[in-house]
Formats: sequence, structure tokens, C-alpha cells
Amino acid sequence: MTSLKIRRMKPKRSWKIEQFHREAKQVIGLEKCQCRKQRAQRNHIGCAMLVWIGLDQVARQAGQTIYQLKQSLLDDYLHQQLLSLSIAMTLA
Repeated sequence: MTSLKIRRMKPKRSWKIEQFHREAKQVIGLEKCQCRKQRAQRNHIGCAMLVWIGLDQVARQAGQTIYQLKQSLLDDYLHQQLLSLSIAMTLA
């Protein structure tokens, strides 16, 4: 590879890393780990990365972003929960 090709690839890689960090914090809750031990933190990060990989694959197949996919999953879940309420709601 020539140095010009390498220089052109570097911004693309940097952007992918930035994109992963943003999605990992906003979508899969990477920053919400409250573990104190290193092993637990590594496990949390590893699980979060596996979730991100799975979401990324499904989002690509659906032609959506990870944000759109997460929102549609939450919308579907909320819709199903509202259809089968376990607590009777009455209007005052």
C-alpha cells in the first residue's frame, strides 16, 4: 500500500471508532457500568461490544441506523405492553 492510500484510510477508521464510542455510550449503555473490579468492568465492556455488533448487523440488514432500530424495538415493546395491560386503568 502506498502512503497516500494509508493516509486516506486513516480518517475513515477514526470516524468508525468515534461512531462506535458514541453508539456504545448512547445506545447500549456502556457508560452505565457501576462495577468496581477490573474483571467485572471487562465483562461489561465485552458484553456491550457483543450487543453493539449484533445491533449493527441487524440494523444493516434492515437498512436502518442503530438509533432507528433501538427506537423501533422500544416502540414495538411499548405497543405490546399497552395491548396487554396487567393493571386496570380507569379515567378519573
